[in-house]
Amino acid sequence: VAHNMWLLRASQSALLRGRSPSVSLATTSFTRSFSSPSSWHGTTILSVRREGKVVIIGDGQVSMGSTVIKGNARKVRRLGSECIAGFAGSTADAITLFERLEERLEEHKGQLLRSCVELAKAWRTDKYLHKLDAVMIVADKDVTFTLTGNGDVLDSADGVVAVGSGGQYALSAARALMTVPGIDAEAIGRRAMAIAADICVYTNSNFTMESITVDPATGKPVLNTLLPPPSSPSSAPDISTVTIPASSSSSDTSSIIPPSGPSLSHDAAPKLASALS
Repeated sequence: VAHNMWLLRASQSALLRGRSPSVSLATTSFTRSFSSPSSWHGTTILSVRREGKVVIIGDGQVSMGSTVIKGNARKVRRLGSECIAGFAGSTADAITLFERLEERLEEHKGQLLRSCVELAKAWRTDKYLHKLDAVMIVADKDVTFTLTGNGDVLDSADGVVAVGSGGQYALSAARALMTVPGIDAEAIGRRAMAIAADICVYTNSNFTMESITVDPATGKPVLNTLLPPPSSPSSAPDISTVTIPASSSSSDTSSIIPPSGPSLSHDAAPKLASALS
């Protein structure tokens, strides 16, 4: 706002002095933070935490404008041996941030909160990291955080968080499913993402999911890559079992398939051919 006011005053001063303004408000470009929903790239990342299990699921579509560039991109990955993460935004920028966060995790011995805070500080203040265009969801067995380039480290209040162009649809669906008993985190994530994929044109149904569960014997986190459920068998009929009846008007006896059973005798074959002719 202050920048806009300065440009307006400069233009007014130039006009009063009889000069053409050297600065045009209409052609001035402004840098918008990636944390603004209107600038989120086309993707959907969702995290659900329920009953001692946390999952992060993301779609695989990469879009450039109105064109789908790739449909099976992997936007969810592991960080070390105890954390998982997903990103929305530029792939190269997100990988750079993942590497920085892994370094922080090693430095702070796996303390996710402290590592995220240190990364957020560097992301906002460093002149190189500040230009990185991405937003991240990271989780361990205890907490889930959303990281943005504005220095935000946001915790999830109800165990559900989502980012991306279809994030609001997935978030709404997941919160509604959280009230249904008997559904685990994986099922909630898949159903909510399927709803988001049906609504958002920048989200497809090629999902990648990582999960964290706690081993009851050791109390240590166990990371798993969850594969999509097997597709149902096709209901198309088997062509080999379909019998095509021969037309009575056809005179070609070679196209007739004899019924199963004993073969025709030598005496019956001429009689059958004469009857069909």
